[in-house]
Amino acid sequence: MVVHQKDYRPPAFTIDEIFLDVFLDPEATEVQSRLTLRRQGPGPLRLDGVGLELLSLRLDGRLLGAADYVQDQQSLLVTEAPERCTLESRVRIHPAANTALTGLYYVDGTFLTQCEAEGFRRITYYIDRPDVLARYTVTVHAPEEKFPVLLSNGNLVATGTGPQANWHWACWQDPFPKPSYLFALVAGSFHCARAHFCTQSGREIGLELYVAPQYRHACDQALQSLQHAMAWDEAVYGREYDLERYLIVATDSFNMGAMENKGLNIFNSQYVLASPQTATDKDYLGIESVIAHEYFHNWTGNRVTIRDWFQLSLKEGLTVFRDQEFSSDRNSRGVQRVADVRRLRSAQFSEDAGQLAHPVRPQSYKEINNFYTATVYEKGAEIIRMLHTVLGARAFRQGMDLYFDRHDGQAVCIEDLISALSDGSGQDLSPFLLWYDQAGTPRVQMEGRYEAGSRHYVLRLSQQTPPTPGQPRKVPLPIPVRLAFFLEDGTPVDHAREQILLLQEAAQEWRFGPFPGPVIPSVLRGFSAPVILERTDSQVADVFLARHDDDPFNRWDSFQRLAERAILAAVKSDDGRLETASLEDAVASALEECHQDPAFTAELLRLPAEETLGQAMDVIDVDGIHRVREQLRRRLATVFACQWSSLYRELSCPYHFDPKAVGQRSLRHLALSYALLGPEGTQAQGWAKEQYAKADNMTERLGALTALAREGLLPDHLLQDFYQRWQDHPLIIDKWFSLQMLPASPQTLEQARLLLEHPAFHWQVPNRVRALLGSFAANPTVFHAADGSGYAFYVEQLARLDSVNPQTAARLSTVFSRISRFDPHRQARMRSAMLRLQQLPKLSRDVSEILERCLA
Repeated sequence: MVVHQKDYRPPAFTIDEIFLDVFLDPEATEVQSRLTLRRQGPGPLRLDGVGLELLSLRLDGRLLGAADYVQDQQSLLVTEAPERCTLESRVRIHPAANTALTGLYYVDGTFLTQCEAEGFRRITYYIDRPDVLARYTVTVHAPEEKFPVLLSNGNLVATGTGPQANWHWACWQDPFPKPSYLFALVAGSFHCARAHFCTQSGREIGLELYVAPQYRHACDQALQSLQHAMAWDEAVYGREYDLERYLIVATDSFNMGAMENKGLNIFNSQYVLASPQTATDKDYLGIESVIAHEYFHNWTGNRVTIRDWFQLSLKEGLTVFRDQEFSSDRNSRGVQRVADVRRLRSAQFSEDAGQLAHPVRPQSYKEINNFYTATVYEKGAEIIRMLHTVLGARAFRQGMDLYFDRHDGQAVCIEDLISALSDGSGQDLSPFLLWYDQAGTPRVQMEGRYEAGSRHYVLRLSQQTPPTPGQPRKVPLPIPVRLAFFLEDGTPVDHAREQILLLQEAAQEWRFGPFPGPVIPSVLRGFSAPVILERTDSQVADVFLARHDDDPFNRWDSFQRLAERAILAAVKSDDGRLETASLEDAVASALEECHQDPAFTAELLRLPAEETLGQAMDVIDVDGIHRVREQLRRRLATVFACQWSSLYRELSCPYHFDPKAVGQRSLRHLALSYALLGPEGTQAQGWAKEQYAKADNMTERLGALTALAREGLLPDHLLQDFYQRWQDHPLIIDKWFSLQMLPASPQTLEQARLLLEHPAFHWQVPNRVRALLGSFAANPTVFHAADGSGYAFYVEQLARLDSVNPQTAARLSTVFSRISRFDPHRQARMRSAMLRLQQLPKLSRDVSEILERCLA
């Protein structure tokens, strides 16, 4: 069934209160529900329910018979319901058999829930949609010895024992109305790490982190990140936490990164557990970001929620922007912006360029789980960033305050946010709604000229968005363009310091000046809009800006364009010759200044990924891109061999986790990767092996193995040593699986097949599946092998996965979305593989929709 945005109607009934009693048993859990219902429109009382065994149903105390309701596999319809009524149901569900990990499931001795987007209907009959906000009182019952910890949303109001022998119960009450997708329940045996936070109004909040007992020493980073996030949200947005306790539970068996259930977040342990010995710098930063993201949802998603799933970016895009700004304030703003844009271009720009392109607010869907995409999250965040850029921090805060004041406790639409920001700032922002409804990445063409006579600079910008599936015609969008000028000696022009232009038409022209001499503009500073910038003066400007621009993002971007231009020119040329003089000058300049900001230098000198380079080609030349990019890496390794060796030695230092030390380790590992390719390659292999042996932290240990693995130089004995050391740490073994998918070698496919049979590989654990299959698909030369072997292997595994976990299988299927961008031979092989998968008799709706759109 296709759901259309235009068909939205409020439900005939809403629910004011729900009382749940959940009697936990892995094989047969009984759920007793009492709903207080109130009519709000025409129509019958319809409740959602999937996979439920109905035991009894009462309406206002009267036991209903089969003639009083209509039941099918998706819903329950009560034929005669008063204007106000109470509906009581008893159902039985089977958590241990729930390998899809949605609704209530049982894994590794623990009960967990995942209700976003439509999981609550797998627990009990309910009006399972985000515009039904109810107050929840939940009593969890379970055997005390096996499940000593019983958790749900809100505040703990009572505990007790019984009714069965050796059972106990805990009653939780959430005073804030919420939609069903924010419901959570957890039961198991955990270690609880505790901290506290005092709000700006003086309230003491208990912070509790529940982890498996063996991880009791890996909780500090998560708790500290939570405290930092709470303080930041008070300082920047004036938002206090509103319950007595804030609970987080970590699990390895989770489809998503984390879930913002009101007061009881459930996290993939990847984004919770960290110690220097077991987690990398990247892990630490990821924990800080994701902990903050889920906490920020308390106001942007929970207290103010969404009316329907088409408004998903209202909570996700806004909250991604908030967590990006938090991370920028906590660390290096320039490095954070580069990382955000690198992720946007890799995931979202490629999505926009393929068969799965869709607006930030889709017009329709078959399976809502398939729209938890980079477009909804990352592009949605960029829209919020554009609004922040246009308004400025103060006016944006005024608009957000108005948004919270107007809509606290409501389920709203994107228009409500835009209206509040407009009214709070006094600026009409309604044109930006076009960004939510039009798919595709705009291309902005820049032409400019300096007029020597008048000493003015004339800037012309034009925009065009390519057609996308279902949207052949595009309209101009409002595009904020941050701009500054530099003199030819690299001096910034102070009197024309950064300005913000708004490109609203198909083409516009501006005049600037007078200037003391010729100038070069720095355009789209800070990546002020999610567009592709095409400059007519790019060859000259990129060389200049890669050296002189004081905007970190634009300096990085200019360097990336220099590298991209050199690689693609060689790929397209008959002789494959690399022209690297300009790029080498930029590298030399960056290396001279590298000690000022090692983290930024590491980002600056990291070449564009093969995936990113492919986006710049009409027909992606998989083999050509890989060949030339490797040729360039070896060229830079040779030309700057002395510098790489010196950097590797100079940047060795005792372990600390702070921005400076993180940057030093990042640059040191980049230097090692180049040194392995240079004239001292054999010696560098020795450095890497010594680093692995002597490292007292996971960043350096894994950094050494990664550098060796990428070049196909990782000895088996080191790989096995790593496994033996860490075989009892699932998150580290995930990294062990991923390491083996790095070599761009035909043997990688055979290794993947072998790893599927490894005792540590489990189809039921999403992290493990992503570590192997996701990493395999991220290796372009292996996945896109010309003989189609990568595609055939991949769909074979997707078929197995789909029967276990359709959501994870669907997300891994999106790798096929750019089928039309490859050469006809690869297209045919890819299409053949997808058709074999599509024709399976019991293929899930999740995967089926992805394939249907990719093959369209």
